[in-house]
Amino acid sequence: MHTPASETPILRAEHFSKYLGGRKILDDCSICMHPGDVKVLIGPSGAGKSTFLQCINCLLEPDEGEIWLGEKQINVKNSKELCYLRQHVGMIFQDFNLFDHLCAQDNVALALRKVRGMSKQDALKRAKEELARVGLADRASLFPAQLSGGQKQRVAIARALAMDPTVLLLDEPTSALDPELVGEVLTVIRDLASHGMPMIMVTHQMEFARAVATEILFMEQGQVIEHGAPDDLLAPGTISRTQDFCTRLCDLCSGDTGRIEE
Repeated sequence: MHTPASETPILRAEHFSKYLGGRKILDDCSICMHPGDVKVLIGPSGAGKSTFLQCINCLLEPDEGEIWLGEKQINVKNSKELCYLRQHVGMIFQDFNLFDHLCAQDNVALALRKVRGMSKQDALKRAKEELARVGLADRASLFPAQLSGGQKQRVAIARALAMDPTVLLLDEPTSALDPELVGEVLTVIRDLASHGMPMIMVTHQMEFARAVATEILFMEQGQVIEHGAPDDLLAPGTISRTQDFCTRLCDLCSGDTGRIEE
């Protein structure tokens, strides 16, 4: 159940722009999140999707724009406020970003100890709970080299969930996985969505996006050029840039040798 739009959003990124190498990568992009929202960013390579996510978490500082958590505007140049933002906005990367020298349980527990100040015993207990939540209770003592790609990504999800994020950002979380491992990660994400975890996700898994998204945002050349509910943008017979892109993407996935020219 979604909060009425009139209530204060849990997160707002407003009018973000970002320049890299003298080129404008993001151009006046905005997104607004309410409890239970699952928003999916799609578009061609180089559209600015990952840059937008990284600016929301301030891994890249936006050159223009404002970010709000609830009714609090975040000053990203203030280290305390930046830390506050990152504690509330979790990030899942394409390539897992686990510490190779730590087992799965210690990877999840580390931030709980270093950032939250939890005792080792309490942090390890919470880490084990989060690993169980993503189906890895029996892998807690294994190191990343002993895990499959899908298992590594689930450890990364558990690590983010342990911090009790207000919003979870997922940057193509299945793109580095072998096809047979994609499903186990999408199952975890689908379960999170069904339990109301607010998420912003970059993905090319269009059937998954259609099933779980409350809104799709189509990006091109650094701008959000279309947005709306999946049933509106992707309905049969719909003429939209989003529908056209998804149709050609599906053609490629089904074996069409043509290329999407952008």
